[in-house]
Amino acid sequence: MPIANPRQLLRAMFDAAIAAAQPALCVPRHLPAPPKGRLVVIGAGKASAAMAQAVEAHWPGPLSGLVVTRYGHAVPCRHIEIVEAAHPVPDAAGEAAARRLLGVVEGLTADDLVLCLISGGGSSLLPLAWPGLTLADKQGLNRALLASGAGIGEMNCVRRHLSAIKGGRLAAACHPARVVNLLLSDVPGDDPIDIASGPTVPDPTTCRDALTILRRYRIEVPPRALDLLESGEGETLKPGDARLPAIETHFIATPQMALEAAAAVARGAGVPPYILGDAIEGEAGDVAKTLAGIALQVARRGQPFQAPCVLLSGGETTVTLRGQGHGGRNVEFLLSLALALDGEPGVHALAGDTDGVDGQEEIAGALLAPDTLARAWAQGLRPRERLDDNDGHGFFEALGDSVVTGPTLTNVNDFRAIVIDGPSTGDH
Repeated sequence: MPIANPRQLLRAMFDAAIAAAQPALCVPRHLPAPPKGRLVVIGAGKASAAMAQAVEAHWPGPLSGLVVTRYGHAVPCRHIEIVEAAHPVPDAAGEAAARRLLGVVEGLTADDLVLCLISGGGSSLLPLAWPGLTLADKQGLNRALLASGAGIGEMNCVRRHLSAIKGGRLAAACHPARVVNLLLSDVPGDDPIDIASGPTVPDPTTCRDALTILRRYRIEVPPRALDLLESGEGETLKPGDARLPAIETHFIATPQMALEAAAAVARGAGVPPYILGDAIEGEAGDVAKTLAGIALQVARRGQPFQAPCVLLSGGETTVTLRGQGHGGRNVEFLLSLALALDGEPGVHALAGDTDGVDGQEEIAGALLAPDTLARAWAQGLRPRERLDDNDGHGFFEALGDSVVTGPTLTNVNDFRAIVIDGPSTGDH
């Protein structure tokens, strides 16, 4: 039986993925028991303010603290101060907030508890450079990393080793208080060191690893940064370091949880879902070609799944910037997918960032239909040229196919869904 409204199903799955990762739902069940002493709440990330609000709503005693979130992502709190700063390229507000966070946890005792609320985006929101480096140095490095095609793990390895707060340094500042981390994961593999570059967890990577990444992508850094890495002065705190307090870490929401919520919506609509992976990485265009190949095999051969069905995946692709367009890894993926599918009948797709911001645009992603390319050509748009210019947002905006959610106040990475509505002959 044909799917009545593929676009409606795609949007319902995306909305369910976002809803499953809402802090108000995920935070309360992970709150620790009250300590003998003070509770101090700290945090950073696009979802950190919403996480702080959920803590306040369910905490039985007094508390105080400070969290930093992206501009536009603040929510009102009574006892926890919310500061906004820039993402993905850091600014002075983030630098000042990072410095203040270190001050907030000074002078704590073993009876005190630090509740650390960390979500995606925290790396850019805590741009406190190692002494001798400047905010301008950090901004330049972030821009270069974002444009290089480096994976999120690689980018965060470099950031940790040039930071005065990441790589376990914020946790060390909390000593001797106990630290409980509530993490909302936006990274493939859910590694704590890669969520906001791990300010409150030990880091097994090294300065040598960071140097290797810089050389691999031919990223130039200031002489002071090179000196920090080559000398080992910028080394992060390792597992077992005596300066680290007792640390307890809980994942309150992950990309897999979001995909499972989307899969439940598909099953409810009578469409079998298949989760291909929650940690798919690589160039957006390459991932698109691979998933297009799978979708075409399903549509034309009934392998490895029978249509109708939906293919779900998460993770974080990368985009090596070559053009002057508005970027966005999800729309880059989707435009590449459109070209690879070449108007295949019955195949619809959605790709979006669960935080509501794809790249630097206040747009979550976009929708793709079998007639997307035909409609584009009818408007005089040249899909291949738009892709070469990294202008996925401009392309889908012109077609009216952008997906706009506004700030979702959560962040469990990218969401991709491909709906395949019945077999085709493949001879179009």
